[in-house]
Parts: sequence; C-alpha cells; structure tokens
Amino acid sequence: MIRQAPLPDLLLEPLVRAALHEDLGQNGDITTRTVIPPEVRYTARLNARDAGVVSGMQIARIAFHLVDPSLHVKTLVEDASPCAPGDTLMTIEGSAASILSGERIALNFSGRLSGIASLTAGFVAETKGTQTRITCTRKTTPGLRMVEKQAVIHGGGSNHRFGLSDAILIKDNHIAAAGGIAQVLSAAKASVSHMMKVEIEVDTLDQLNQVLETGGADVVLLDNMSTADLTRAVEMAQGQLVTEASGNMKLERIAEVAATGVDYISSGALTHSAQTLDLGLDF
Repeated sequence: MIRQAPLPDLLLEPLVRAALHEDLGQNGDITTRTVIPPEVRYTARLNARDAGVVSGMQIARIAFHLVDPSLHVKTLVEDASPCAPGDTLMTIEGSAASILSGERIALNFSGRLSGIASLTAGFVAETKGTQTRITCTRKTTPGLRMVEKQAVIHGGGSNHRFGLSDAILIKDNHIAAAGGIAQVLSAAKASVSHMMKVEIEVDTLDQLNQVLETGGADVVLLDNMSTADLTRAVEMAQGQLVTEASGNMKLERIAEVAATGVDYISSGALTHSAQTLDLGLDF
C-alpha cells in the first residue's frame, strides 16, 4: 500500500470537532455522566471485526484527545496497513467516561474511511500486471473530501482532482453549452496556463478523433465505453493523450478494462458506495 505522510492534525481537527459537537450537543454524554463515576479508569481496544485496509486511525486519535487530552492513545496498526478480524488497531487508556464519549465519532470516521481504503485495495488488486492506476472522483461526502481522498491513497489508489479549481475537466454538458468539441478546446488553449492540465470527456470514438484533430487536451476521459471501444481508443490516443476510463466501473469489470491499456480507471464507487469496515471498541 502507498504510505503517505499524514495530514496535519490542524487540518483534521475542525472536522472532528464538528462531529463531536453534533454527537454531544449542549448537554454532553448524559448516559455516561449518569452511570459512570468520573474516577473510573479503563483500557479500551479498537478492534477489527473484518479483514481490510485501515484508514482513519489518525482521526480516531484526534477524537479521543479532543474529548480528553489526558487519554493515552496508542496506535498499533497504522493507516494504509492491512488488518484481519480480531486485530487490535488502537488502545485507549484513561477515564472510562471520556473513552465512551469519544467512541462513536472515532468509530464512525475509522470504519467509514477503512471501508473506502479496503474497497480501493480491491480495485487496485484487479489491475495487477498492468500499468493502469485506480483513481477516485469528486463524488465524496460533503465536507469529508479531504479524508475520503486520503483513504483512497491508503488503499493504494490515486487521487483525481480535488476540486473544480485544480484542473480543467471538460464534460459533456460543457461541450453542449459551448457549442462543440472544437469550441471548448479552442477556448481552453487560448486561456489556460501552461501549468494547468486539460482533460476532456468523450463517449464515442468519433468524438475522440475530433479531440485528436483539434488538439489542446492532455487527458481524455473515455466515458461509458465498451471494452472493445476502450481498446481502440487507447490505440488511437497512444503517445498523444493520457487515457482515463470511467463510467460503470464496477469491481468485476476492472481487470478487463485494465487489460485495454488505459492509464487510469476512475470510479465514484470508491467513495460513494464503499461499505463501512466493521470495527468495534471493546472494554
């Protein structure tokens, strides 16, 4: 798996604070406060109940420390690492009440992000032996794009553009509104910085041919094409454009699409359809 330097805690704390505020509200954890004496101390374990790839340990640690800075949190399995059922990923020692108050937010983040990392790893495994890389999209949970895209990297995938300001991606609606492929590419060539990449979406080989004849694009997004058309598109674009296959990219299709020679396969499913990895906090 790809090892990426963790994001600064400072960037992640606002996300975690907002989630804690949503959960604790104005009155805090009234159940715990009612039934657990403040002097009770405990060591809890954050355990994996399914096999997968871990993501969100950094955020879980932040959650517990925001609830109670005196908690001793030890990460045993780092983000981007594989886990098996029964593995202890983290131990949290200190006030039992504090641990219980931070439990759900730590698990919500780590389970969700580990699910994304695990699904990504499954996609990546299907590309073995090819040059194709798996990448995510902007189909992320509002407000959580930063951590969900990081989870994709933890799973061995790559990131597509982070937002609308990263790169030019001309899609079918842009082409329709602007009047055609020649028009959008001419406009892009006339105004774009030499530092900015231009990607354009096509869904037919005829459109790809127009792109090649017009010039001005760096990457072509081959949308919802058959495997046969993808193979032909790669041949047409070779040496001129980076190729990205997208649309209906389900796990069971990834191997055959990668075999066409495309450079990238992008899938919104990595972030919008990942199943939460089953993690639990055990006392």
